[in-house]
Amino acid sequence: MNNKLLYNQKNKSQCEEQLSREKFNRVTLSFYKYVELSNLEKLRDEMFLKLNELNILGRIYIASEGINAQISVPKHHVNNFKKTIFLTKEFKDILFKHAVAEGSSFLKLTIKIKEEIVAYKISKNEYDLNKIGKHLNSIEFNKAIDDGAIVVDMRNYYEGEIGKFENAIIPDVERSQELLPEVKNILKKHKDNKILMYCTGGIRCEKASSYLIHNGFQDVNQLKGGIIQYANEIKANKEKSKFIGKNFVFDHRMGEEITDDIISNCHQCDKPSNNHTNCQNQCCHILFIQCENCKMKFDCCCSEKCCDFIKLPKDKQRILFKSGKITFTAQKSKNIKPKLVNLK
Repeated sequence: MNNKLLYNQKNKSQCEEQLSREKFNRVTLSFYKYVELSNLEKLRDEMFLKLNELNILGRIYIASEGINAQISVPKHHVNNFKKTIFLTKEFKDILFKHAVAEGSSFLKLTIKIKEEIVAYKISKNEYDLNKIGKHLNSIEFNKAIDDGAIVVDMRNYYEGEIGKFENAIIPDVERSQELLPEVKNILKKHKDNKILMYCTGGIRCEKASSYLIHNGFQDVNQLKGGIIQYANEIKANKEKSKFIGKNFVFDHRMGEEITDDIISNCHQCDKPSNNHTNCQNQCCHILFIQCENCKMKFDCCCSEKCCDFIKLPKDKQRILFKSGKITFTAQKSKNIKPKLVNLK
């Protein structure tokens, strides 16, 4: 088979141009399942061909332990897409979550084979996916919060910075592989308490809840379908949301507003803002929160240095950066979301 048929061949500009010409609406979906998979390369290639034929965009990870996907589907192809996924016997009972707020989410289709579908990098001896936390719907989760349960955000810090559940513990970690040991340490005095865990779509809580149970926690619960399903449920049931602010998402939308609350601040001027952006300087590209005023002032950059750098010809940028004579915020700070007002 021609390998060119198995990967996206268009650059970013071509992808954007193609999207701009579309005369139909798209739907953003996410889904996951922990299930034993084999023949990963064959599964990956067959899936790419079938989904590419349906003009599906997005990011899909498969591993021997399962599948994790966030995708953009032409609205008129949603049913065909679901039928296609269900043709794989291991995926026949997968649940699909619809985005809370639509928008241009992905430019191309990427399907990758990974070691894990969530990169916790913990030993298989530290969890048993046959023993996971109890799944709670929005009503049950809200009641447990009211009853005084301990709520833990199982996402990275920068996600919880713009939106979280009331009184939730937000671990100060930037990467998934740091999260589970940190959560275990934070909760070490609460092994007999009721623990509530949540994440974006539910997948990060599966292995995390099993990890806590393995480490002696007695009453571990997780939000079914994550923030995405919670937001859809409270809207349908006309409930009051206990999640405040914006739900961070890993696509071009960068976030979905769950409530009107703005609980974070611009990393450059400290004024209220909940809009994440990546520095326009590709040699930096650090993720940070930027208000509209600073966006205009710094041309979507994190600093004046980056702002000045992107005005240089591309060839000069490349030579200057490779020389090592210039560094940017991303090289100076290990943080993915630096408080830029403190770096000046």
